[in-house]
Amino acid sequence: MTDLAARLADVDARLAAAAREAGRDPADITRIVVTKFHPASLVRELHGLGVRDVGENRQQELTAKADDCADLDGVRWHFIGQLQSKKAAAVRRAATVVHSVDRPKVADALHAAGEELPVLDVLMQVNLTDDPGRGGVAPEGIESLAEHILGLDSLRLRGVMAVAPLGEPPAEAFERLAGYADRVYRMSPQATWLSAGMTGDFAEAIAVGATHLRIGTAITGARPDRA
Repeated sequence: MTDLAARLADVDARLAAAAREAGRDPADITRIVVTKFHPASLVRELHGLGVRDVGENRQQELTAKADDCADLDGVRWHFIGQLQSKKAAAVRRAATVVHSVDRPKVADALHAAGEELPVLDVLMQVNLTDDPGRGGVAPEGIESLAEHILGLDSLRLRGVMAVAPLGEPPAEAFERLAGYADRVYRMSPQATWLSAGMTGDFAEAIAVGATHLRIGTAITGARPDRA
């Protein structure tokens, strides 16, 4: 077993244990491997190990890796970073899911780029801090943004995403996120996804109902130095 395979197996075992502890079926949880700053060759290795859900934070990396790995069957590309509207068209062409829609301008840009493309699954990113400079819609703006996205027929609102803030126990932050997810679900019964949990806090996310985990270094190993 390679080091990569061993790390993947370890994370999957921990994921399954956390799911069972929460009374959940591990099969209901999507593990996204975040390959930020790693080469496309790592995506190929992961694909050989059965990984199909891959996450990227930057449009340039997403585009380059999706092009490089276009021959791989069944890869689902998740864009999980902050999205600028000017890069929405490139993200739309490469991504299967966008996790970080946090304002109408971004939703509109993704929609405008969707002509002749399949309907795009999107999640609303919610800001779990009091800092308006952080990514994500403020909790009081959730219903307004959800209504806006639901009015765009090339986008399919699937739920919410957030990053646990520093300086707060992740379990508390994810409890709030689960409440916000319920508000979106009441507006759209197909919005059942909750994207939360990374390498250091995915067990806490699973405990509150996370359906999608974004895990990087615990699987990929240390990131290469940024070019």
